[in-house]
Amino acid sequence: MSRIGKKPVAVPSGVTVTVDGQSVKAKGPKGEMTFVVSDLCRVALNDNEVAVEPVDKSKPARSAWGMSRTMISNIVEGVSNEFKKELELVGVGYRAQMKGKTLSLALGYSHDINFETPEGLAIVTPKPTEIIISGIDKQKVGQAAAEIRAYRPPEPYKGKGVKYKDEFIFRKEGKKK
Repeated sequence: MSRIGKKPVAVPSGVTVTVDGQSVKAKGPKGEMTFVVSDLCRVALNDNEVAVEPVDKSKPARSAWGMSRTMISNIVEGVSNEFKKELELVGVGYRAQMKGKTLSLALGYSHDINFETPEGLAIVTPKPTEIIISGIDKQKVGQAAAEIRAYRPPEPYKGKGVKYKDEFIFRKEGKKK
């Protein structure tokens, strides 16, 4: 049984949630999002809580149950307060700057890498070695951060590269003479 699916999603003040059949729509101060729940689950809105339950006890229904509850929780949280990922650039000469809606990255290659900001996201560079990605869609924020990190993932010897702010890089010892 899903432990996540059992908990109802609490709707914070300032956010309105409407359930129309299998479609859940959340509207808040940051924007609005919609999620269509699988036919294997039932959704109900009762007194500021969204409850999800499986149609039957089959394995696919129970699998969709917890995922549907998490997706609804993510859209409710996203429209009330945005998701944010912070990246750090570690390395001599590594820097990032915004040029309009394009993020320009100097990562030690012979050319700069230009990353177009996806629709619905905001990218800010408060320092040349810091990138902050924010938006209401958790999946888009994580995907954009992963794509930027993939240009130069951190290496284990000196720790150079693009890393998440809270990421720990396991360091290796260099070659011995």
